Amino acid sequence: MKRENVLIEALPYIREFHDSIIVIKIGGHAMLDQKIMDDIVRDLVLLRYVGMRPIVVHGGGPEITRKMEKMGKKPEFVAGLRITDEETLEIVRMVLVGNVNTRIVSLIGKHGAKGMGLSGKDGCLIVARKKAPQKVLIEGVEQEVDLGWVGETEKINPEVLMLAVEKGYIPVISPIAVDANGNSLNVNADTVAGDMASSIKSKKLIMLTDVPGILSDPSDPRSIISQISVDDLRKLISSGTIQEGMIPKIEACIRAIEGSVEKAHILDGSLPHALLLELFTDKGIGTMIYR
Repeated sequence: MKRENVLIEALPYIREFHDSIIVIKIGGHAMLDQKIMDDIVRDLVLLRYVGMRPIVVHGGGPEITRKMEKMGKKPEFVAGLRITDEETLEIVRMVLVGNVNTRIVSLIGKHGAKGMGLSGKDGCLIVARKKAPQKVLIEGVEQEVDLGWVGETEKINPEVLMLAVEKGYIPVISPIAVDANGNSLNVNADTVAGDMASSIKSKKLIMLTDVPGILSDPSDPRSIISQISVDDLRKLISSGTIQEGMIPKIEACIRAIEGSVEKAHILDGSLPHALLLELFTDKGIGTMIYR
């Protein structure tokens, strides 16, 4: 396609999304690859300059796992959620707030925009409660497993977030929440992104991850479902087509759409300019979820 045609194809989308808030969750192995992260942030800055108002929620699972293993601690997961004892929580905070968040904010500055790093504890942005023990099958026997300092969102207080957006900043949020007693809680970043998008009535929720989208055949990366309704998505979950780490992402997308977000998208963040191709082209490259 000629370059001028690319711009013409993008025009109606730029017009539609102008001045819209878009929540973008960055996760997966983009966290470990400086080149991929740099490309994603450059595209974020472009969105800001064409009149959109991006808000970033980031994970850091692979980096947390790598740091834990370096410290001789074995990561454990239940239903896609990391079991978080006191020591693990400290590692999570160190990686998310002290490393990943500051790195993204620095890259935003490098590409000519203003980033603002926030954790869920700032201004009580994310108030959470400790997640109840999870029932899991272990060697065929159902048992309850305490996830430790893992939280689930009770309330989003977006005042500090909206002040930053109104002043032209791109907020970058680490999913460390606070409970009623002032304790820190590790909340799944997908969950935070969905709850955040819903609470501020974001136009879109975009999940940048390690998979190309929702697959009709999990073993075939080419079987991307381009568009799917929430009802059909629930059928895929109940049939077992969607499993493990994808479940929190899908549930976050469903909650966001049921909470007034127009559309949610899941796509492979490692592909060059994935964000722009999904937003500004007719076909997109990932999966779009609609009401």
